[in-house]
Amino acid sequence: MIDFLTHPDSYRHWGMRIEGRVAYLDMKVDPQGGIEPGYELKLNSYDLGVDIELADAVQRLRFEHPEVGAVVIGSALERMFCAGANIGMLATASHPLKVNFCKFTNETRLAMEDASSHSGQLYLAAVAGNAAGGGYELALATDHIMLIDDRNASVSLPEVPLLGVLPATGGLTRLTDKRHVRRDRADVFCTLAEGVKGRKAWEWGLVDELVPASSFTETVAARAAEFASRSDRPQEAGGVKLTPLERRITDHGVVYSLVVVDINRDERVATVTLTGPDEPPPADGEGAVATGDVFWPLRLSREFEDALLHLRLNELEIGTLIIKSEGDLGLVLAYDQMLVTHADHWLVREVLLYWRRVLRRVDLTSRSFIALIEPESCFGGLLAELVLAADRSYMLAGSWSGEGGAIAYLALTEANRSAFPMYNGLSRLETRFFGDPDGLQFAQKTIGEMLDAEAAVAVGVVTDAMDDLDWDDELRVMLEERASFSDDGLTAMEANLRFPGPETMETKIFGRLSAWQNWVFSRPNASGENGALRRYKSGIRPDFDWRRV
Repeated sequence: MIDFLTHPDSYRHWGMRIEGRVAYLDMKVDPQGGIEPGYELKLNSYDLGVDIELADAVQRLRFEHPEVGAVVIGSALERMFCAGANIGMLATASHPLKVNFCKFTNETRLAMEDASSHSGQLYLAAVAGNAAGGGYELALATDHIMLIDDRNASVSLPEVPLLGVLPATGGLTRLTDKRHVRRDRADVFCTLAEGVKGRKAWEWGLVDELVPASSFTETVAARAAEFASRSDRPQEAGGVKLTPLERRITDHGVVYSLVVVDINRDERVATVTLTGPDEPPPADGEGAVATGDVFWPLRLSREFEDALLHLRLNELEIGTLIIKSEGDLGLVLAYDQMLVTHADHWLVREVLLYWRRVLRRVDLTSRSFIALIEPESCFGGLLAELVLAADRSYMLAGSWSGEGGAIAYLALTEANRSAFPMYNGLSRLETRFFGDPDGLQFAQKTIGEMLDAEAAVAVGVVTDAMDDLDWDDELRVMLEERASFSDDGLTAMEANLRFPGPETMETKIFGRLSAWQNWVFSRPNASGENGALRRYKSGIRPDFDWRRV
């Protein structure tokens, strides 16, 4: 089983140190520390295990170290920054593992950029050696790349000429969309296996700064201090320690304190139930800090994220996820209001941004999501986003027991208007009603109301409503039908339908780039017995099918 939970005390591949307002993350990959047997992680090459630690470090810096305004990504190896994704791992890993590895790595890089854009933690790359492939892509995810000027250090994206695959963690897109490298120069760069060094790398916009070897360490520290001085993060605030999650994993699912995953293997369905808070929210941001990592939206985000990642990597045959909630809708709305009211507090801001990232993991997870709104549900505000994110949503009309029983409600709040934009830059309400301004306006007018099933259908925020007599049979037929379809077809269909509207750098990375890489990974030119990945460094040229497809 692949486990996404880790802690700095158990890191095998990264060192983390804090010096005033600057954090240093030094890559020091253990060659024998692969997440799977059969390959060595030489030259700071990485696999999923290395990136799990990086993701954990990025997360902890945001929550545990509010004083940190700048983060330097560096290397503990001489003359080597990072050799990128490990070729042995790519050559031997299953297709699902390769694809999910690339997806998680992309999400980690984007979490770094999110911290820079919204959390006041700016990232710098201290490249004191070669940065190849995914190593250069890691640097590209920072705000400022500093390359040592020693006539040896280089940056490169050698995947196409050497491996027959693509730079899979955003390199192609960031060259053009983020760094605005000219298309013809990008074409040359991406076909140069040896990469580009020194002044040419700077002139082409591949790096931001050339630094003499004699003053590299001092210049990096000075630049990081300069970046940190721009941060709005509170220097004297105390952070929130992210303690280990309590969970119990069985063959039938996973149980956390606020999230329960119940797996039906015969039907290839998992039901994920999220529990609302059991007490009112703290009065303000400092009250949330005092609550620590059991602050309800923070704990829920951590547990739901871990559940999603577990299902992605360890439950590949579970094709449909039913999303349910239970609890006091009024308390959920109280927390939602507290978050919106105190969004300028550093911790509240981080919690809102974290829930936004978790929702984006939902958008990118190749499973069918079905939201069920029942009388016991508490889908309001931040939790209502899950209804809007689902591929379909069904709401119980009336009560379970007929007249007089409790009925289901759904509530939209101001948070649904703009607090949780998708990767396409639109809110889920805007995405739902893309091209339908009247429908969007109608839905937004219901913000603050309690919508029963009839109203929710009329507004258009749920797919359909059914009474208790039809509920079980209609859902059974729908789930059986879903399970009968090709999962490849469903994955492709869902990925296309979830992101209407404008294309952004992020949607290009996860849509265009990831789709092509997914295809390339399955082709014999890359992954076949005589393909480039398997024959890399063998001295034997790969056999290519020369037909363009």
